[in-house]
Amino acid sequence: MTIKKILLPLCVAALFIGLAYSGLNDFYLLIIFNIGVYHIAATGFNILVGQAGQKSLGHAGLFGVGAYTVALLTVEYQVDPWLSLVAAVVVSAAFGIVVAIPALKVQGPSLAMVTIAFGLLIEKIVAEWTDVFKGQQGFYGIGAPMIGGMPLDSRQWVVVVVVLGLILYAMTSSLLDSRFGRAFAAVRTSEIAARSVGISVLRFKTLAFVISAVTCGLAGALVAQQNQYINSDFVNFNLSVFLLVLVLFGGRTPAGAFMGSVVLALIDALLARWPEVQHFVYGGILLFALYFMPDGIAGVVDAFKRRRGLVSHEDASDVDADEWSRSAPAAGAVESSRPLLEVTDLYKAYGGVVPTNKVSFTLRRGTITSLIGPNGAGKTTMLNLLSGLVPADAGNIVFQGRDVTNLQADRVAALGLGRTFQNLKLFHGLSALENVMVGLYRVQESGFLSNLLNLSSRRREEASVRTRAYSILKFCELEQYAHEEANSLPYGLQRRLEIARAVAAMPDVLLLDEPAAGLNPSETDELTHLIVKLKERGLTILLIEHHMDLVMAISDHIVALDYGTKIAAGLPDQIQRNPKVIEAYLGAPA
Repeated sequence: MTIKKILLPLCVAALFIGLAYSGLNDFYLLIIFNIGVYHIAATGFNILVGQAGQKSLGHAGLFGVGAYTVALLTVEYQVDPWLSLVAAVVVSAAFGIVVAIPALKVQGPSLAMVTIAFGLLIEKIVAEWTDVFKGQQGFYGIGAPMIGGMPLDSRQWVVVVVVLGLILYAMTSSLLDSRFGRAFAAVRTSEIAARSVGISVLRFKTLAFVISAVTCGLAGALVAQQNQYINSDFVNFNLSVFLLVLVLFGGRTPAGAFMGSVVLALIDALLARWPEVQHFVYGGILLFALYFMPDGIAGVVDAFKRRRGLVSHEDASDVDADEWSRSAPAAGAVESSRPLLEVTDLYKAYGGVVPTNKVSFTLRRGTITSLIGPNGAGKTTMLNLLSGLVPADAGNIVFQGRDVTNLQADRVAALGLGRTFQNLKLFHGLSALENVMVGLYRVQESGFLSNLLNLSSRRREEASVRTRAYSILKFCELEQYAHEEANSLPYGLQRRLEIARAVAAMPDVLLLDEPAAGLNPSETDELTHLIVKLKERGLTILLIEHHMDLVMAISDHIVALDYGTKIAAGLPDQIQRNPKVIEAYLGAPA
């Protein structure tokens, strides 16, 4: 995170600390403290909900885990309050993994139900296991952190939450402005496309749950220590709803999490006298945000800045269009005489339907092989089998001398196999440049801590990746659209952008699933030219296409399928004369 980006948050933090020492009474200091606590909880919860797109209604349980951890450690075992705070973070992270395990197997409403069940379970445990958690009576005398042997006063508590909030803001901003942030966005918008560029959906969903658990647990621990009291009333479903409303209303950026915290904390304070009204107000805010501000307050602010031309982008006019191919990873060490990809007796059945019936073929390095056949011939199923999106029932796939049959899609992509999709699967909400940068995920090496702490190695890598992404866009003649949202581009440009994303990491094999579908003749000619240029750069391509003029013009080898069975293979002119192929397309003669 640059000094320019952190300057405004520093000023806001200084303002809140200044207000705390301006003579405000404890009521107003408590409001500022609550803003800080809500912001701390929202920084991680926003990554889960806003960035990774996983809706949760059980994070009050994780808030309770942090609160009761410090309560038990300081009251029952007299552990130092600072150490208890650290322990609360660790225990909350462990519970985040526990919640993630069942939640990873479901999506949508089912995911919300799983998290609700977790929240209710924690609520019941702390309310009814009175021997340990004291129920309604709760814990009194919870140890609070001390400075100079004296407990923190109200003003010092404000300083603590402001400093912690600023640190978390800087860390999450750095994380989201890196390959991790782009991976979260990819998981949110299209899990299938995310796996196709080497992103482990399982890993990033788990990571999002753990991060959200850490910040919610930290917020709960701070509340318990500041109050020096906690009971089961603090852990309830309403808190989970409040956190969800806060994130959706604020928006999915770190700044949005802060703005939502400020607005919701003030509304919460205003409605404290009428608790029965709070639920209606929060429901109204949630509906308003979903219908009129789907990107929250932060989205409204960003849209205003774009309209006013207040968003600046670096100039990339001097980037070399060949930079990406020179900096791409070297091809795998495979003998030139050996096929790059070998498919042997591949078989897949869905009940009585067999879209792939013992199909065999090979791909040679640096060639274009086309997979043709009428609708329903099993072409897309073949690509799904090769890329790991669908498991094979029998047969083998050997890629660069390694058996990759039934390997997970993200691992297949990491080995050097990229693909596009018959139905466009761009990452909506990201710019064209960011889509290509997601494609470069597998060649980036910086780790989680490096990106979280914004180390110099991470900054150098990001600069290199951004330059390479620009060069790929320039190679595909898309550089003028680098900062346009991907889903706002014309359809033909979106097709080219998906190819740009797929070749970003210079895969050894590129699978193209009907890239010319829906294109006009001019766009088809541009696409043909791009595919030929990719071949000239040494890329091996497996193409599915219904445009026979395109197939015959650029293919080195053609494999024809019909009802899941290979009926012919050979050079383009051989396939054109093959009677089985003619029969498959035109029908048997009368």
